[in-house]
Amino acid sequence: MFRTHTCGELCISHVSQKITLSGWVHIIRKFGAITFVDLRDRYGITQLIFEESFSQAALVDTLGREFVIQISGCVRERSNKNPAIATGEIEILVSQLTILNKAVTPPFTIQDDTDGGDDLRMKYRYLDLRRNQIKKNIELRYAVNRAARNYLHAQQFIDIETPFLIKSTPEGARDFVVPSRMNEGQFYALPQSPQTFKQLLMVSGYDKYFQIVKCFRDEDLRADRQPEFTQIDCEMSFVEQEDILLTFENMLKHILKEVKHIDYLEKVERMSWANAMWSYGNDKPDTRFGAILCNLKYPAHTFPGRPDLSNLISEAAFKVFDEAETVISLSFPGCSEYSRKQTDELTEWVKRPQIGMQGMVFIKMNTDGSIKSSVDKFYSAAQLKAIAEATNAQIGDLILILAGSEERTRKAAAELRLYMADRLGWRKSNEFKLLWITDFPLFEYDAEGNRWVARHHPFTAPKPEHVNTMINHSPKIEDAARYLEHPFASILANAYDMVLNGNEIGGGSIRIFQRTLQEKMFEALGIDKEEQVQKFGFLLGAFEYGAPPHGGIAFGLDRLCAILGGSESIRDFIAFPKNNSGRDVMLDAPSAIENTQLNELNIQLKK
Repeated sequence: MFRTHTCGELCISHVSQKITLSGWVHIIRKFGAITFVDLRDRYGITQLIFEESFSQAALVDTLGREFVIQISGCVRERSNKNPAIATGEIEILVSQLTILNKAVTPPFTIQDDTDGGDDLRMKYRYLDLRRNQIKKNIELRYAVNRAARNYLHAQQFIDIETPFLIKSTPEGARDFVVPSRMNEGQFYALPQSPQTFKQLLMVSGYDKYFQIVKCFRDEDLRADRQPEFTQIDCEMSFVEQEDILLTFENMLKHILKEVKHIDYLEKVERMSWANAMWSYGNDKPDTRFGAILCNLKYPAHTFPGRPDLSNLISEAAFKVFDEAETVISLSFPGCSEYSRKQTDELTEWVKRPQIGMQGMVFIKMNTDGSIKSSVDKFYSAAQLKAIAEATNAQIGDLILILAGSEERTRKAAAELRLYMADRLGWRKSNEFKLLWITDFPLFEYDAEGNRWVARHHPFTAPKPEHVNTMINHSPKIEDAARYLEHPFASILANAYDMVLNGNEIGGGSIRIFQRTLQEKMFEALGIDKEEQVQKFGFLLGAFEYGAPPHGGIAFGLDRLCAILGGSESIRDFIAFPKNNSGRDVMLDAPSAIENTQLNELNIQLKK
């Protein structure tokens, strides 16, 4: 028997018991003839003591960090207790030591405050996984996985595996392709999602499906993106949007309770895509705090029917505002005392290439009742006050105003809102706010190709009230300059995204389930009849055999775990992640393969 207990379970009630432990040497501390060793395993740390009378003293002297050892001994109460660890009230007086395996000195310290950089830790990921913080992240991931499975099982969902070697289809990100040796010149693709398979399962009558599944996308990487990632993938039959929203907001509430011990009792807010863009500047707003955008000027076609406040800024002959397509202001409480240095820093921040603004205007609502602005020579105190009132600013607030092209300015205002929230400590990692975004446009206009593209994917159904608009009109765009007047520009998708703390963690839709409507969608996307049959003939054919109304959603497990773990990056919640170049530096993959393999696959590389 290698161990009777783990290194995380012994406590004061075990005093005087004879035990056996196995694990890794974490820290060695020598005090004269007495040696203390912290022994670590997956479950925790236990302090060992080798006294002067220990018969294997010479063996103790050979111990090094990360040696794998087995010890036997007696549990006793510690005189100097350590409340920071679960076993801090006891220690083990060792009577027998066995070195199971020696270890060379690790390239970095296996501690929370490690001295190893990201690249080094990724190269030796099997050592990095021994660190307590990474272990906690992996355990959190398992807890989220388990909670989701338990909830879905209780709701009568069935876990069904779908293939990894599938057919490459258009739209979406780039596929990873796999050459077929037995079918010369032909390729499989790795799935970007199990989308078509889960729809086929609905046709097959499995009305509640789920799968926690690997997906693959050959796209540029960042902190929250990996070439292979994991989805909680779900689909349901005989449902409307409301059924989906209730089912899966309850799943998220269940996960929060099981994993973070949070009873999320409040109703999950729902917000249309148009309202999100108008009030927050993006479609995944962080609603844990205020600072709502005030649209002082914007193109009339962008948000029809919204209040027009352009008169507040149009009478001052301020060229920057007059020539701008959009002018947006935000108010931040308690910041009117910002110094010139601080406002200059904010101006330089918005001028960074990542944000792309030419500058920024500020208005200070001073606590003495006065108003100070960087555009005092253009605007009177009364005009500045009117702008402040429109922005819902109060005494003590700092108003920041951006102006420029519509798309860039709105995006910059959204980024500035988050940046200021971080500075002001409004985005707390232990506070969680769920939000549904609904009523997305079904199509986006591709100016380069003068055609429509799907905002989500080509299997998303239009809102029921917009089905006839889609069926009864041609998707052809006769006048590119007037594309916004085309009926397709007003069609809304029966789609929804789940947002958590300003991060999209899931998205889905009610699906098209009739062949005629699906063919119309393909036509709108420029996929002709021949290509429809070639790429999606299996799905169109299935729709003719009694496809039920259905819909679903997929959650990004990696991203959800990172948010619950209070991290910006998903990599520390994946056991063996890729780096920012998509490489596994531990395995040195991707890598070249032997010429014999290339020949078997009939592949010739360019020289």
